[in-house]
This record gives sequence, structure tokens and C-alpha cells, in this order.
Amino acid sequence: MADVKDKQDTGFFGQPFALANLFGVEMWERFSFYGMQGILIYYLYYSVADGGLGIAESSATSIVGAYGGTVYLSTILGAWIADRLLGSERTLFYSAVLIMFGHIALAVLPGFLGVGVGLVLVAFGSGGLKANATSLVGDLYGEHDTRRDAGFSLFYMGINIGAFIGPLLTGLAWDKFGFHAGFGLAAIGMALGLIQYTLGRKHLHGIGATPPNPLPASERIKWSAIGVAAIAVVALLSIFGAIQASNLSDIVVGVTIVAAVGYFALILSSKKITRIERRRVISFIPMFIASAAFWSLFQQQFTTVPLIADTKLDRNLFGWDFPPSWVQSINPVFIIIFAGVFAAMWTKLGTRQPSTPLKFVAGVSIMGLAFLAFVPSLAGTSMPLLALVGILLLFTFAELFLSPVGLSLSTKLAPENFHTQMVALFFLSVALGSAMAGTLAGYYDEDDPNPFFLTVGLASIGVGVVLLLLTPWIKKMMSGVQ
Repeated sequence: MADVKDKQDTGFFGQPFALANLFGVEMWERFSFYGMQGILIYYLYYSVADGGLGIAESSATSIVGAYGGTVYLSTILGAWIADRLLGSERTLFYSAVLIMFGHIALAVLPGFLGVGVGLVLVAFGSGGLKANATSLVGDLYGEHDTRRDAGFSLFYMGINIGAFIGPLLTGLAWDKFGFHAGFGLAAIGMALGLIQYTLGRKHLHGIGATPPNPLPASERIKWSAIGVAAIAVVALLSIFGAIQASNLSDIVVGVTIVAAVGYFALILSSKKITRIERRRVISFIPMFIASAAFWSLFQQQFTTVPLIADTKLDRNLFGWDFPPSWVQSINPVFIIIFAGVFAAMWTKLGTRQPSTPLKFVAGVSIMGLAFLAFVPSLAGTSMPLLALVGILLLFTFAELFLSPVGLSLSTKLAPENFHTQMVALFFLSVALGSAMAGTLAGYYDEDDPNPFFLTVGLASIGVGVVLLLLTPWIKKMMSGVQ
């Protein structure tokens, strides 16, 4: 296998050229993902007469939160398949195929059948793609390559180009031709991404081609039985009413907490990691908690914010009320503008840039301030568009301090034998936060929103203060990782 890391390849804006292919497939995947998610909540709670399914808003936000959590929860499965069975590269490819079929199901299957089949396929496919694309990006760099954070910021820009365009085009398709046309457009986007990735696979030069910790053939029957049993349990719980739309997000929160505790215990108790690697994994625990708190607020973009956009926001643009799903494109356009700025800033500062824990402190605290800003913005009869734009700008700054940095950190702290699975641990924090977003949205009161935004915003700032106090200990435990 050719070692891309030792060649100092600078073919893509100073980064390894293989980053361009990963940039592209993630861009198209995000186009389809955010395009679909931008109209999903409206499809769920709009009346049947308006083309929707007509369920209660609280159940719709619970489904969206649970779905978002399951996407990131399934990164565990995607990472395990990559590390034990297929390798990161093939797992990414097959996951993209799964996503495409999920969007096709939403587009062509009627009612709740399409929602059930489509969301399950997209959730598990996206989980597999996300963990492995991130792992492959990390594999492009040596341990001490200072381009790593900048490379992840560029990768993050690709994500947000797709996230910007997706809701705009699917929102237009929904407005002109109905919900299923929007879902069909998402399927076309993922198909384009799959074609692009297939044509560019050769540039990875064998990176991620083999699993680092292959599963012995003797254990495959056991793990297959575990998988079948898990599916059967979920099916039975659904049939007997234990799993319902209204409690889906709560269930995913509980499952994610159990999975996270189990995963940390599995890695920390392994005989395949060194003392230094174990210290680094321990240092990740408070970062994991802070990340989950951040995402429980940030993912309100797909629960509470769409409700505000539909009922409270002044959406008049030159005499035309634009689709409420277009609000989902505000944050990505800011990311496109500022991701390069942050990447250049970290590159310029080099070893003088703030430590990763301090970046996390900034991200969580700014997110809290953004929520406090909702209080005066919702004081009138309608929310000014510029007020929401300003709040989502704060979302953007918070995200750039935490999300690409967290992805990068997970690859830097990863033990050698748990490489992709450490990335999955970061995504578990996103899963927990995303599911909590659905649960928290249940406390949003359209008639009296202030208690919700005040409580959640102040709690997030409190998490930032605690993390700041823990920063010296965290840096010591990271054992040289910055």
C-alpha cells in the first residue's frame, strides 16, 4: 500500500489530493441528507390535505430527534464493520448505496411505510458513511502533520456546501411538486455522489482497504445471531406498543447512553491499548459530555427552529413567502464563508492555537449565548428574519469551534486498534445530543418560549465553565496531543 502520508501530497488546496474525493462524496451525501431532513418534519405534521401525514407536532419532533440520533448511533455499526470486516473504504461505498435506496423509498413508497423504510436505510447508511469518511480523512495525515485541523475544516466546508444547496432545491421541489418530489431529488443527489466517489476511489491508494482488527471466521455466526436478535427485539417492541412515535427520542437517548458507557468500558479494558492510549481515551470523556450538550442545542435546527420558521418567522422576501425549509440553508452558507477563515487561522497559528479543550469551551458557551438571544428575538408578534440570521451566525461560530475540531481530536486520540471506533465514539456524542434535541423540543411552548430558551442556554454556558475548570487536567491526560 502506498503511504500517502509520507509524500506530503499538497494537490488539493495544500492538502492530500485524496481529500478532494472524500470532500465530494460527503458533499453529495449531505445534499441528500439535509435536503430530505429540511422537509421531513413538515411532511410528518402537515395535514393530509397539504400532502403530509398529519401527526402531532410533538410526535414529529420526537421522530426527527430519534432519527438524527440513530444516524449517529449507527456509526458504531459502521465503524465495527470497517474495523472487523470490510475496511473503511468498502464500508463507505456500501453505505452510500444504502443511503440512495433509503431516499428512493421515501420518494416512491406511500405514507408511514415510506417513512419507516426510508429513514431506517438512510440512518444506517449515513452512520456507516460518516464514521468511515472521517476515519479516511484522518488516515491521510501523519501523527504530527499540522495540516490535519485545516484539512478537516476544508472537509467540513464540503459537508456544508451540500447542506446549503440541499434544503434550497428540495424545498423548491416540495413547494412546486410536493413532498415526494423533494425526496426524489435527494435520491438523485446521493446517486451523483456515488458515481463521483466510484470514479475517484483509486486516489486513496489503498488507504482503508483492509480491516485493522479482522473478525475471526469462528465468531461470525455469533455476531450474525446477535444482529438478528437485536432486529427481532425492536420489531416485537414496536408491535406491542413499547416503541411509539412520541417516545422515540427518549428511547434513543437511553440506548445511546448505554452504548457510550459500554464503548468506553470496552476500549479502556482492552489489552490491546497502551498506557498512554488509555490516558488519552480517559481525557476524551469530559469532551464527550460537552459535545453531547452542544449537539442537543445545535440540532434544535431540525426540531424547534423549523416550528419557529413555520409559525413565528417573518418569511416575506420581496413579496414572496419562501419555504420554511430554506432556513436550514442559513447555517451552511455561513460555514462555507467561515470554514476557510477558521482553517487559515488554525494554520497560521500552528502550535500557538488554543488547545482543543479551550476550543470546546468556546463552542459550548457560544451555543448557550445563541439560545439566550432567542428571548428578545421572539418578543414581538413575529420574529424578524435578520434576528434568526444573527442567531444562526452564532450557531456557526460555535460549530466551527467544536465540530471539525472534535472530529480531528477523535482521530488523534484513537488507540491503534480502535481507530474508526474512536471516531464512532465522537459521533455517539452527536447521537446523544441529536436525540436529546428531540426530547428537549417537547418542552418548547409556542405561547411562552422564554423558559425553554433561558434554561437551555444557561445550562450550556454552565457546561462550558465546568469544562474550562477541567482543562488543565484534560491536557495532562491527553499526553502530548494538542
